[in-house]
Amino acid sequence: MAKKRRSNASSVRLKAQRSSRKSSSRNFTRFILPLSICAVLVVATGVIVALEYKTATSSEFFKLRNVEVSGNDRTSADEIRRIVNASVEKSGVWNADIGELRTKIEKFPFVKAAAVSVALPAGIRVNVTERQPAAAVRLSFGDYLVDGEGVVLAAVAANEKTFPVIMQGWDESKTEKAVGDNQARLKLYKKMLDEWQQFDLSKRVKQLNLANTREPVAVVEDSGRDIAVTLAKDNFGKNLKTALDALNGKGAKIKSVDAGGVFPVINYLEF
Repeated sequence: MAKKRRSNASSVRLKAQRSSRKSSSRNFTRFILPLSICAVLVVATGVIVALEYKTATSSEFFKLRNVEVSGNDRTSADEIRRIVNASVEKSGVWNADIGELRTKIEKFPFVKAAAVSVALPAGIRVNVTERQPAAAVRLSFGDYLVDGEGVVLAAVAANEKTFPVIMQGWDESKTEKAVGDNQARLKLYKKMLDEWQQFDLSKRVKQLNLANTREPVAVVEDSGRDIAVTLAKDNFGKNLKTALDALNGKGAKIKSVDAGGVFPVINYLEF
């Protein structure tokens, strides 16, 4: 009798297990399967939309046709357009990498910063902020323009008229002291040019050595000879004019002039 009851209990548990498995299968079919199908459909739709988006944004409608360049003076607008055209030709305007364009344009010597924007459907705008030359300096590799921060920009052109005098004595090392000393040279250089232009003396100076800012030396020409003139710390216009008056027509006999004092001191050549 007990054996029969155990047999019946086992039969009931087996039926219950079978019923549970059938229920789970029905639940999977009812819920999980539709969710899986929906997920597949969503992914497929996303892929189709992405492909359609890529196709649309790369279409002729967004093909680059116009590049506007502003703010440039010493930087060639044609060179900037060439960079933009080469970068945007395949991607189209909509997909243009603005950050990459900005980085490329800011590699031009005179470009300090570039603002690049999209002008849909077919244009790119580039607004350039340029570095302004502050002096012409003689470096170990030639004569170059530098800006007010001491950044070397480009070689001095043969027709350069903004800076008629080349500065010598520039410290080419990258130390903190060199940066500070060069900043002082730039200020002194500007002050000298401003004062000399007031007295119309810039054309008389062939070279300017600011290696020692406390004793600047200008090289002038008189009687076919180059004469070194040591200048005072200020009143550069008046100081140079006084030295030139003392030199007038006597350059063949004079080695140098020290104009750092109250009166110019002339050092004559030894014959």
